[in-house]
Amino acid sequence: MTSGEERIKEAFEEKSWQEIKVSDSWQVFKILSEFVEGFEKLSRIGPCVSVFGSARTQPDNKYFHLAEEIAFRLTQRGYGVITGGGPGIMEAANMGAKKGHGKSVGINIALPFEQESNLFIDPDKLITFDYFFVRKVMFMKYAQGFIVLPGGFGTFDELFEAITLIQTGKIARFPIILVGREYWTGLVAWIKEVMLQKEHNISEKDLDLFTIVDTAEDAVREIDHFYSKYMLKPNF
Repeated sequence: MTSGEERIKEAFEEKSWQEIKVSDSWQVFKILSEFVEGFEKLSRIGPCVSVFGSARTQPDNKYFHLAEEIAFRLTQRGYGVITGGGPGIMEAANMGAKKGHGKSVGINIALPFEQESNLFIDPDKLITFDYFFVRKVMFMKYAQGFIVLPGGFGTFDELFEAITLIQTGKIARFPIILVGREYWTGLVAWIKEVMLQKEHNISEKDLDLFTIVDTAEDAVREIDHFYSKYMLKPNF
């Protein structure tokens, strides 16, 4: 018997199958409460743009300063800023929003080893979730655009979820801007050469679902350009 099988056997010895099913059922109420809290708070914030990127980015990194500038410029154009609420790129974006006297929203996640919310989030606009999937719904539902700076698996997860939902028509289209050609060019080249041309797993028009820029000015201009053609509205 493998160690994994042993752990499963021990779990079933400690808890009957009926008890496990009851526990799962009650978990629905916890999930529902997180949705309710998120909907109630975020439905009142007005037009916002979500800024994503690594929690590990340090203040001396060029992308930290870029995130701060992007967020500041967004507030000057009337947008609030939503982040994952943690350190790194998220802190930089909340800092920029605070400097611009705009709405600074943090959608944090409770983790055993990280992450504490940063100090630049408006106190009445901080929500901490236990479930990643609930948190992602909030990002999609209440953001009028995604600005994605260099990040890790979590950043890629949020990026590709947004692209997938737009591609499949599950949410209304909104602008997705990747910031930093040096970071994103290799990925986009692979998408074109392998996913599109070699394996035919996406269509040519799917490449239009995102844009790559290098500057804060260009990132915000893309948001403005999109909404010069479309009325701001919730995505669901």
